[in-house]
Amino acid sequence: MRSIHPRMRVAGLAVALLASFSPSAFADDPPVVPLTGGKLLLTGGVSEIEGAAGGGLTPWAVIGGYGTASQLGANAHGTYVHTQDYALGTWGLTVGIANRVELSLARQSFDTRDVGAQLGLGENFKFNQNIFGVKVRLIGDAVLDQDTWMPQIAAGLQFKHNEEGDIVKAVGAASNSGTDFYLSATKLLLAQSLLLNGMLRFTKANQFGLLGFGGDKSNAYHAEFESSVAYLLSKNVAIGAEYRMKPNNLSFAREQDAYDAFVAWAPNKHVSLTAAYVALGDIATVKNQRGLYVSLQAGF
Repeated sequence: MRSIHPRMRVAGLAVALLASFSPSAFADDPPVVPLTGGKLLLTGGVSEIEGAAGGGLTPWAVIGGYGTASQLGANAHGTYVHTQDYALGTWGLTVGIANRVELSLARQSFDTRDVGAQLGLGENFKFNQNIFGVKVRLIGDAVLDQDTWMPQIAAGLQFKHNEEGDIVKAVGAASNSGTDFYLSATKLLLAQSLLLNGMLRFTKANQFGLLGFGGDKSNAYHAEFESSVAYLLSKNVAIGAEYRMKPNNLSFAREQDAYDAFVAWAPNKHVSLTAAYVALGDIATVKNQRGLYVSLQAGF
């Protein structure tokens, strides 16, 4: 009987090995989970004015980005607010980890425009502020918990540093740095296309921190209430409104609560555009500041 050549043996072994890697060999293997993009459209919120995921004025309990429990999510944003006498630009980055932890960085630039000269600061003087945020989902899942009234609840903080320390202290602020602490609850009712959010913020910030923290009237933490409501007109368009209370720490300029009415459009999970009418009340002795809010967000 003729012996089989060694090369033929190797070839036969290779064929057998390739056959073992046929699709049927993997029929019982678990499916590969993508690293990003598992959430429903718009359920990660947009970028709040201080960098956290939520509405335009207030954080929600949701974690930024479209990552689920085994995924990552992230986005970058740019926001511009223009009132009669002031302008505010904000840009930053938000990262969501396993739908549990959110980290955010934001930089704000508050342009005093003509009012800067009236205040003795110079025309178009800018107050610059950096914000680092952390948010942790404690309990609940806004999307999955549709059979219970339990909301998704998250705790967070925002550390803020105003670069114009000498100026904010000259107008009465106790400090140019401060930390806001908050507890947020978000309930998503998919059957009703409705999102409800309520939040309690403990803060010393004057005008979000743009005029420093604490003041001659009070240097204590104040508990301030914030809320949002959003309604989905379609899978990629939402409308809503927000309300945010603010402390009143400075004698030279009273501070009032803020509110907005917004529309958010997300053609896909990688980009969203938000536009709003925003009313911020009196700012640095100039009354009744209101105007346009526009924010662009890109991510996954």
